[in-house]
Amino acid sequence: MARWTGLENEPLFLPAVGNFKQGMVVSVPVRSSQLAPGTSLADVHAALEKYYAGSRFVSVAPLDASGSLERGAFLRPDSVNDTNRLRIFCFGNEAKGTMCLCAQLDNLGKGASGACVQNLNLALGFDQALGLE
Repeated sequence: MARWTGLENEPLFLPAVGNFKQGMVVSVPVRSSQLAPGTSLADVHAALEKYYAGSRFVSVAPLDASGSLERGAFLRPDSVNDTNRLRIFCFGNEAKGTMCLCAQLDNLGKGASGACVQNLNLALGFDQALGLE
C-alpha cells in the first residue's frame, strides 16, 4: 500500500447501497494524520483537480460543492446515470482532522466489460486522446 500512496494505513472504503436502479456513491474516509503533516483538505482537492485536469470523464467538484448537491446537502448516487462520467467530491472537518472523498458513478450503465475498457483508457490516458464517451 505505501508504495503507491505513501500511506501507512489502508483507507476505509464505504460503498453506499440504497434502493436505486443504478448509480453509486463510493466514499473513502481519510484522517489528516494519514497524510503528510500539514496536508489540508484544500491540498487534497488541488491535487485531485491537477491530476484530472482535462479529463473528459472525471471531474472534481468545487470544494464548496453545495451547488452540486441536491437541496444543497445530498449527494445523489444517480446524478450521473447513463453516462461515462465520474464526479469526485472532497468533504472534511479541518478541526477534527477528517476528510471524506466521494465519487459518483453509474455502476450499471455500461456493464462490467465496458467499465473495464473505460478504466484501461483512463489508466493509459486514452480517454482524452480518443474522445471516448
